[in-house]
Amino acid sequence: MSHEVVEKNVGLLAILVILVISVGGLVEIVPLFFLTDTTAPAPGVSRYSALRLEGRDIYIREGCYNCHSQMIRPFRAETERYGHYSVAGESVYDHPFQWGSKRTGPDLARVGGRYSDDWHFVHLNNPRDVVPESNMPAYSWLGHNTLSGADTAAKMKALNIAIGATCPSCELYTDEDMANAQKAVEGKTEAQALVAYLQGLGLASKQW
Repeated sequence: MSHEVVEKNVGLLAILVILVISVGGLVEIVPLFFLTDTTAPAPGVSRYSALRLEGRDIYIREGCYNCHSQMIRPFRAETERYGHYSVAGESVYDHPFQWGSKRTGPDLARVGGRYSDDWHFVHLNNPRDVVPESNMPAYSWLGHNTLSGADTAAKMKALNIAIGATCPSCELYTDEDMANAQKAVEGKTEAQALVAYLQGLGLASKQW
């Protein structure tokens, strides 16, 4: 079949393009579902505690991923600034994942333990108190809003379904975890939950 025949036949060209993309997808993507490096937790990576789970949802609710990524690429400029490059096994408990696509602010994949809790509380209340040149908005209400924990167990149950479908070897939440979830977060501020989430990011990479 000559190129001229394909180029002049729009329908045939479309079919062949779809065929090539489909084969490429099958060859490149499907094998990833069967590799433990991409479906099993990386060493030291564990499921979120009840408080960190609530903090992750606040991170999503406030749109933090619009300005902060959580994906360090394997380039020297990235690893020297942010630390070990990101690996697939770090995200097995993330549904949805928080890789992000923009860096108005720094990447947060390795922010855990880099600053104290008090630093984070001040930063959330008014970023310019600790980073004068920051253009990040203040999130002062997070220090006043408290968690009820009424939906925490339901979130754990939903994650069990999502995680179990993609990672059979992952640790799921037990009935006891769900029964104690509300007590673990009730009365805590949203700032405490968000800081707990941030302080856990990237700690496992220090074990690699």
